[in-house]
Amino acid sequence: MTGPRIALATYSVRPRGGAVHSVELAEALAAEGADVTLVALGDPAKGFFRPAEVPVRIVEAPDTEGTTLTERVFSHVDALAVGLAGMSGRFDIVHAQDCISARAGARVRDGGAAFSVVRTVHHIDDFTTPALIECQDAAIVEPDRVLVVSEPWRRRLLDEYGVDAAVVPNGVRAERFAAPEAAARREELRARIGAGDRHLHLTVGGIEPRKGSRYLVEALGMLKARPGRPSMLAVVGGHSFQDYRGYRDEVLGCLGGLGLSLGDDMAMVGTVADEELPGWFHAADSFVFPSINEGWGLVILEALAAGLPVVASDIEVFQEFLTDGEDAVLTAAADPASLAQGMARVRDDSELANRLRANGPATARRYTWSAAARRHLEIYSEVAATSTG
Repeated sequence: MTGPRIALATYSVRPRGGAVHSVELAEALAAEGADVTLVALGDPAKGFFRPAEVPVRIVEAPDTEGTTLTERVFSHVDALAVGLAGMSGRFDIVHAQDCISARAGARVRDGGAAFSVVRTVHHIDDFTTPALIECQDAAIVEPDRVLVVSEPWRRRLLDEYGVDAAVVPNGVRAERFAAPEAAARREELRARIGAGDRHLHLTVGGIEPRKGSRYLVEALGMLKARPGRPSMLAVVGGHSFQDYRGYRDEVLGCLGGLGLSLGDDMAMVGTVADEELPGWFHAADSFVFPSINEGWGLVILEALAAGLPVVASDIEVFQEFLTDGEDAVLTAAADPASLAQGMARVRDDSELANRLRANGPATARRYTWSAAARRHLEIYSEVAATSTG
């Protein structure tokens, strides 16, 4: 192996966007010949959400039962900083995937460790307390180099922070989500939630404000009142560092007033095993992702790769790689009526749905982890040259 020794650092081993990005990127970097190690907070006895084909160092996550979000964030920064300090001399670059690992890496670097800190800003969280806002801001300006996964976020960081970030898009293992064995589980998974012959809309990521979950259930209620094939919504995922139980209870609590019932019109599937996830894309008839704040939308690429018609919000990030009517249906963000109309279109217009199924995989194939890895290696080399120059 040649080049700088790299640690890809993340705050969690659970299957959220940052952790998935970290594992996929690490394996792609290793395939390009890089010396890369995954470093994360979690249970050392369990490791990541799936086995990784690179070295893994798991730092024991702190017990945060009964703590506030602010306390959780700072206890995680402290724990990961201690873990990284214990690995001093092992890495030339610590590439942080979130504000927790960025703050931890910068602290250890500033304490004398001989590595540079690179940070990918996937999105900016909706923190409200001054301490967390300050922490998040510092995690953007402290790294030696900052990356983003889309052009809108490059502009935002430049405008709001004066940080000139490099854009490196996400990738997807298209072959994994197009695999025949994933399609073979369609009837099994549909039967598990009682989908029957209804049109099954899938969303991945749980119920969160930035995912537009309230707008989605409101749209589902409107869709139920329209003529056409009966519909059902399956929600996969849900683990989050932030506590969204209040919002989740609010969203689920409004189902009755919308003429919907949990378990019939809407199934909460929860977090699934990594090997099961591709099957859900094939069990569904369409994918819906009405987020109002995303860095990219990795799960959209996964849906496209599986040949699943996609309905998404028209936020600028999604418009960067999706074309309305060609590989997705884009609906007005935060607008349940527009979303319901888009969901009805992919349900009822077979010509449109077939066009999306045909075009989606080609869009997904434009974004590979190998291309992302090669661009990362160029940036790592630039950072290493600067630190030794």
